[in-house]
Amino acid sequence: MQFFEQVERADVIRLKQLLAVFGEAFEDRATYQDAVPPDFYLESFLADERCITVVAMEDEEVTGGLVAYELVKFERERKEFYIYDLAVKETHRRRGIATGLIVTLKAIARARGAYVIYVQADRGDDAAIALYESLGVREDVLHFDIDPNR
Repeated sequence: MQFFEQVERADVIRLKQLLAVFGEAFEDRATYQDAVPPDFYLESFLADERCITVVAMEDEEVTGGLVAYELVKFERERKEFYIYDLAVKETHRRRGIATGLIVTLKAIARARGAYVIYVQADRGDDAAIALYESLGVREDVLHFDIDPNR
């Protein structure tokens, strides 16, 4: 049985487990496992109210999760949420876990007065695209990475 919960400040162990899930799911172990920050850094991250981490749990195992950021807008008194990472262990996919994670985030966003949650998906990631299209409206945009050191 899966349950979903927001990770609290003291639960660095779950955040580390989620980092391992991300590394496996994104086939990018180097980014998510080779330089895991120290506990005090992860506690600080979890303590930041604008950094939201939600995990799916089965028994004591993190089977999936998401990290989202609350963005305070300036043009109106409102907020939006950006899902930065979302992944489910391959052995637990197709069970509604990703949807459950987003539904949990929706409740958090609604309680904080957000007007929208947005997420991006890479071309070719058909499963993610299908999931997000089932939950929201698709917008085709261009994404640019700008190197602050150049």
